[in-house]
Amino acid sequence: MQHICIFTGARPNFIKVAPIIRAIRQASDAGCAISEQLVYAGKADDPTLESSLFDDLQMPRPDVYLGVDCENLNELTGQVMSQFERYLDQHPTDTVIVVDDLASTMAAAIVAKKRGIRLAHLVAGTRSFDIQMPKEINRLVIDGLSDLLFTAGVGSSSTATREGAEMHKIYMVGNILMDTLRNNHSRLHRPDIVDGTTICAGQYLVFTLNRKALLADRSRLAPMIDALMACGLPVIAPLRPEAAAVVGALLGDSHSVQIIPSLPYLEFGWLTANARGIITDSGNVAEEATFNNVPCITLNSYTEHIETVKTGTNVLVGEDAGRLAEALEQMRQGVWKHSSLPDRWDGRTAERIVQTLLDA
Repeated sequence: MQHICIFTGARPNFIKVAPIIRAIRQASDAGCAISEQLVYAGKADDPTLESSLFDDLQMPRPDVYLGVDCENLNELTGQVMSQFERYLDQHPTDTVIVVDDLASTMAAAIVAKKRGIRLAHLVAGTRSFDIQMPKEINRLVIDGLSDLLFTAGVGSSSTATREGAEMHKIYMVGNILMDTLRNNHSRLHRPDIVDGTTICAGQYLVFTLNRKALLADRSRLAPMIDALMACGLPVIAPLRPEAAAVVGALLGDSHSVQIIPSLPYLEFGWLTANARGIITDSGNVAEEATFNNVPCITLNSYTEHIETVKTGTNVLVGEDAGRLAEALEQMRQGVWKHSSLPDRWDGRTAERIVQTLLDA
């Protein structure tokens, strides 16, 4: 029996591991000697894990909560290492799968490798090439330690190769987010909060904002909010409280941008899938826009998955309000570049990962 530990450190990780849990259980039901446990670095009552999340994703809640809760990244790293060490003492584990680039992810990766446990990195090979970003350091460490690097596309695989990863460790399995979208597409539903409004599919824009550096620089953010207000289309902005406060202050008395609370997964998925276009600073949202063939503007100068720009619907405008206004006008007119799905963004990534775990 191969015992797999799937380690998660934050809400977005669950969206990416749900298909893997489903694929492992299907393989087990088919007679394969494989099982999994889901471990979460945080607490069971973590407020970022809304009650509907696991139902929406049709996945189990974590088997184990490490209970770590602190904001200082170095302190968090140490606490996760200590608690994950105790978990491994008590649970036979053959492979640890870690996701993305969090400090907690790096901590779990270090512990697993020190114990000689096979380490697999989901969404490996992603880079901003900005060593000043803490997450970039985490990515370099995790990829350097990993025995299996599961990449989303050719760009990520090439990055891992250039940095010295052995070819036999790299598996271009595709984008795991597409598995979740494919599995839940028929279950997406219109948010209750927009019922009773004049919002019609294809006639509005969605705006999301999470990046702390941009939220903190109001002089740079203000012209971009002005461009949104002047775009001529209704804008719906599902924002967490910190971002809602900043954007709301910049909007003043304008009602052209409607701020709503952040939405459950299935409702947010409906909102973005049916939009005229999306403006975001989130790589995950841009990737989903490419899958849904919805025009997307990213408020950043880089993206971890360049496939969204080269073949997908994504356009990078940096933090340039002028470029944003130009792209918004193209959205308003319904004029956008031709796009297609990148290679292996077909919703079968989890199947490839589980087959690799069984064969490698």
